[in-house]
Amino acid sequence: MTDADRIAKLEAQVAALTERMTRAEDEQAVRKLHHLYGYFIDKCLYREVVDLFTDDCEVHFFGGIFKGKEGAARLYIERFQKQFVHGNNGPVDGFLLDHPQHQDVVDIQEDGVTALARFRCTMQAGRHKSFGEIRQWWEGGLYENTYKKVDGVWRIHILNYVPQWHADFETGWAHTRPNYVPFLKTKYPEDPTGPDEINEDVWLWPTHKVVPFHNKHPVTGEEIKPERWQGDIEREQKAKQK
Repeated sequence: MTDADRIAKLEAQVAALTERMTRAEDEQAVRKLHHLYGYFIDKCLYREVVDLFTDDCEVHFFGGIFKGKEGAARLYIERFQKQFVHGNNGPVDGFLLDHPQHQDVVDIQEDGVTALARFRCTMQAGRHKSFGEIRQWWEGGLYENTYKKVDGVWRIHILNYVPQWHADFETGWAHTRPNYVPFLKTKYPEDPTGPDEINEDVWLWPTHKVVPFHNKHPVTGEEIKPERWQGDIEREQKAKQK
């Protein structure tokens, strides 16, 4: 092997290692970004939440699609901040809203500036008895998100939160009442804090479906396609006919 061949081989190895390192750093940056989203939501830092998004972002939340930074601000600042913490950008005494983000699967795409990721959220929420009406509940949901690297910084591009189940703390999952948290049905501007679009393909426990995976099976390389039991399909169709 000539010196030129050895140099070319080393350069190729360095390029491959650099690509792998960059991809690993990007995965960690996306993971950190989303975990910080969870921390900001926990402490009702809604202005900081909006700053995590791209200018042309989408937020999919409880049957509504909020578009752009303006839509994100409508949801987090005009709706959540005013409803939960009296317009304060930060927590208030007696209000609990913890959103641990975990079980993450992050995949950087070939373009190097797009990432797809799946996260699980298990939320504990409630109000202390010394601050008004007592309420305490659990919530579980999944995110299937898209992220973009803009000017070298990763940001949330599409946040797609799909709630899965709720339960009162006292009675548990077996007694969850239907429509525990009503899905959004009225668009902006009819609803001043409403979404730009409505998504009808939503459900809650005890309905039990699979949120589509962005990734393929890691061993077989096949699409992940769960079956839905025919009995559940028929029950769902009957409910719609009522």
